[in-house]
Amino acid sequence: MNELLEPKKKRRSFLRALRTYFLTGLVVTAPIYITFYLALWFVEFLDNYFRPLIPEIYWPTTYFPVDVPGVGLVLALILLTVIGGLTANFLGQFLLRASDQLIRKIPMAGALYTMLKQVFQTAVSEDGSAFQDVALIEYPRKGLHAIAFVTKAADPRINSATGKKMIGVFLPTTPNPTSGFLLFVPEDELTILDMTVEDGARMVISAGIANEEPALSA
Repeated sequence: MNELLEPKKKRRSFLRALRTYFLTGLVVTAPIYITFYLALWFVEFLDNYFRPLIPEIYWPTTYFPVDVPGVGLVLALILLTVIGGLTANFLGQFLLRASDQLIRKIPMAGALYTMLKQVFQTAVSEDGSAFQDVALIEYPRKGLHAIAFVTKAADPRINSATGKKMIGVFLPTTPNPTSGFLLFVPEDELTILDMTVEDGARMVISAGIANEEPALSA
């Protein structure tokens, strides 16, 4: 009887090993493939956008038998650098302030412009992070806790209205942390975690599964 069960055990072990190898290969290759796919899509998008603006004599296909991607990306980098350089002088700053004030006065569009400008200024700030700390707050009720990212101290008017020192936090949704809620929490109700913002974002995106960088097994 044991001799009959032995082949079945070996077959199950073999199938289990194949399943493990397949899932491991998927975990390793999927992020790499998706990253390169999105990068190539972005480069192709810029190429298609800027190619009509470039004289045909400067197209790579004029000198090479195959198309060379990335011309649009290079042109976009040069253009953005030139625009940044122009706004560094007095005339550029004057035009920038004038256009900024003009756009802000446009109904609806002004509010959208202000929001987007603040988002981009935060994203490219020198400290490299839009959030200060990772915190634990009680949400959506007492006894339940959620991960939140500390932004900064609340506006004094909010502190005056509540009678407490409030802290602004961003409560992200899972698995898309780009959407969420802005909450103002009393400072004494915040539990700051010994965790980097990257670790906190990883935990939110993975729904708590990947709470730390996985170690590669030998």
